[in-house]
Amino acid sequence: MWKIYKVAQREYAETVKTRTFLLGLLLIPFIIGGIIFFGERLSRRGGGPREPVRVGMTGTSETLGIVEAAFNEHNESRSESPIHLDRIETDGGPADVQGKERLRRAQIDAYVVLEGDAESKDDAIQFYTYKPDSSKIDALWSVERLIRDAVVSRRYEVHGFDETVLKEIARVPIHRIELGDAEGEERVQGEGQRAARMMAPFAFMYLIFLGIVGMGQHMLSSIIEEKNSRIIEVLLSVVSPFELMAGKILGLAGVGLTVMALWGVAAYMAADWQGIDVEIGGDLLACALVYYILGFILFSAILAGIGSICNTIKETQSLMMPVMLLFIIPLLSWMQLVRSPNGQFARVLSYIPPATPMVMVLRLSSGADIWFGEVVASVLVLALGVIVMLWLASKVFRTGILMYGKRPGPREILRWLGEK
Repeated sequence: MWKIYKVAQREYAETVKTRTFLLGLLLIPFIIGGIIFFGERLSRRGGGPREPVRVGMTGTSETLGIVEAAFNEHNESRSESPIHLDRIETDGGPADVQGKERLRRAQIDAYVVLEGDAESKDDAIQFYTYKPDSSKIDALWSVERLIRDAVVSRRYEVHGFDETVLKEIARVPIHRIELGDAEGEERVQGEGQRAARMMAPFAFMYLIFLGIVGMGQHMLSSIIEEKNSRIIEVLLSVVSPFELMAGKILGLAGVGLTVMALWGVAAYMAADWQGIDVEIGGDLLACALVYYILGFILFSAILAGIGSICNTIKETQSLMMPVMLLFIIPLLSWMQLVRSPNGQFARVLSYIPPATPMVMVLRLSSGADIWFGEVVASVLVLALGVIVMLWLASKVFRTGILMYGKRPGPREILRWLGEK
């Protein structure tokens, strides 16, 4: 046990003292803060001026006048993103031939045909584009909205409705108030608070994912580097293969805990800076710690076995693909898991060891009422998976770590697993 501790201590020190690791570790809080700080200010500025959007339009004089007035009003209030109207006459031919041709020649950014007089519910708007620039997609949406609003306003006028009164009737303020634990404890819940509540489970799951997968990659690089430099032979002269593997796993688990703690604190402080209250209970942190440690040991044991039979990082890529897919499934399904944390899909994934840590942390942080028996059962299943994987990885590790040259095939690896 003492030898495992010394190997873990060495692995931890060798990893955290590198300049790249320290630089990346310290940069994370500044990056999070910078994104929030500059993102908020850029959103206030509206992104700055942009090129005018040229809109060709065909329709009756009355409807064109209505739309042109809406565009002029927009240009007065949003001078940094102007919209230019180009009236296109039909010249006695089909209404859309000339406009479409000018659109293909990039003389205009959009071509609009206003059918009818905009007063009937059957009148439609034909909105043509041709290979629109991605930078103008949002501007074209604004054009659509302005034209639609102008037509709606015209219909209000024709039918004798007061648009101002209708908007007042439709405007129903909703004051979102969140109750506290005691009587009289109330606070207004803003949009940021609601978004944070929705994203908190994903943030917890993603933090576990980064801690397991991100730090687990160091296992591969460490083993490959020491194997190629023959340092591994010196280490095995004083410790057994299992002690070396176990020490590396524990050392890197400590590195992962350090990184996750810093990232978690940085994210929590950033949320608090923005006035977003993220409630994190001690029971959730305890469960997250247990799931992380077991998940990291499981993943690192797999990587230790893979790294021991490979000689370069490139060789590990084909073996890593199926392993990574099992860890990515919860990330791709996080929205469905949040919506139904007690659903059948979430419960099944909770008992598949590679996905268990992330799925269970997401379910627990979603605020759903998770039966305590499920937590215990998932931990036991994960622990069993860890024991089995450590046993398999140690058999592969003790033989593969001293092999150089050609990578062993599946039959040879199966023979190692059958040896006593």
